[in-house]
Amino acid sequence: MVGTAAILLFVVFLGAIVLAVPIATSMVLGSLAPILLTGKGGSVLALINNTYAGADSTPILAVPLFILGGVIMAEGGISRRLFNFFSYFVGKFRGGIPCAVIVTCLFYGAISGSGPATTAAVGSMTIPFLVSLGYEKKFSAAIVAVSGGLGVIIPPSIPFVLYGLATNVSVGRLFLAGIIPGILIGVFMMAYAVFYCRKHGEDREKIDARLAELKGNGLWHLFKDSFLALLCPVIILGGIYSGLFTPTEAAGVSVIYALIVSFFFYKSIKLKDLWNMFCSAVKTYGGLAFVLAFAIAFARVLSFTNVTTLVKDFLVNTFGNKYALLTVLVILFLLLGMVMDTGPAIVILSPVMLPAVQQLGVNEFHFGVILVCCLSIGLATPPFGLDLFVAANLAKDEPMPIAKKALPFMIMFAIALFLITYVPFFSTILLG
Repeated sequence: MVGTAAILLFVVFLGAIVLAVPIATSMVLGSLAPILLTGKGGSVLALINNTYAGADSTPILAVPLFILGGVIMAEGGISRRLFNFFSYFVGKFRGGIPCAVIVTCLFYGAISGSGPATTAAVGSMTIPFLVSLGYEKKFSAAIVAVSGGLGVIIPPSIPFVLYGLATNVSVGRLFLAGIIPGILIGVFMMAYAVFYCRKHGEDREKIDARLAELKGNGLWHLFKDSFLALLCPVIILGGIYSGLFTPTEAAGVSVIYALIVSFFFYKSIKLKDLWNMFCSAVKTYGGLAFVLAFAIAFARVLSFTNVTTLVKDFLVNTFGNKYALLTVLVILFLLLGMVMDTGPAIVILSPVMLPAVQQLGVNEFHFGVILVCCLSIGLATPPFGLDLFVAANLAKDEPMPIAKKALPFMIMFAIALFLITYVPFFSTILLG
């Protein structure tokens, strides 16, 4: 009967997804099916209580707060100051300006924690700028579309928060685990950017003129203008790792810091702008909030119906060693990332898959990094890659031509992912 309940849960859940039922509703239907039809999986009242408990959680507050902080920082012009700072140092090299875009996405990801937020904030400024310097528009949009995915790997990362919520793994240590992998992926992407620029050439006259303008006021002026933007991730991450505040409190600090810097130092936003920013953050988080609440209840039903044990036994008995299992899971996660949003995928997959990989000797933090990296590639891939659509909208172009230009960047991303998957050192070196 337990096996029947588990099968029924997945059949109803996956069937609802195939029929294009919203993911939160699909989880509710999947949870109700074994309860109503077999009597397994708890009770309807327990399902309601678990849903409420999923929403009434202190750690979950980090998600909307990081989203709001990212919105404020985007409007506050922080991404532009970061880009100018990095362009000053690397712009003189071949491919330096595209590399500055990637580094800006890396750094901005350490502020916003969101792929789409990073793509929107950096892309809205850098895509027109790159085009004005003679770079092809589709290439410019492709860089931002793929680099935006770094925003969910470099800490603080909203997907890492979700993974921690779903598996009860330390979010702070997850943040540490994501630092080196995020930088490694960025380095591989920059290598292709340099190769592309060497092959296709650059308009050095325009680039040098822009750099001369940037350097006209001197390094000290640029540093003063960029200092508060550069300081933000230092405060957020430094506070977490020093024990000064928790990841949830760090999300609140990011909002307060963004408001103070944008209001009183950069004076880039006004009081009347706040309402629209709050509305934007609520719209972004609203749908995800229901998914997270129902995901907790869904996970409880999975536990009651013994699904986790069944999946673990199947995977362990079928593959036998961690490298074979990781290979299959990476392929699965890459495919799911193309058709499923990052947040729901993490809260559904991680509690089911983690026991199996742990039994075969995979570190829980290493697995979290692999899962998030795989799904972050999906942010730039059709048919549902959100970063791809954001970049296409900013470039006023169609997503598919941009996706073709993004393919080499995604290949470099995948090569780095291969190293991250099979060499745990990159994910665990900072964990001690």
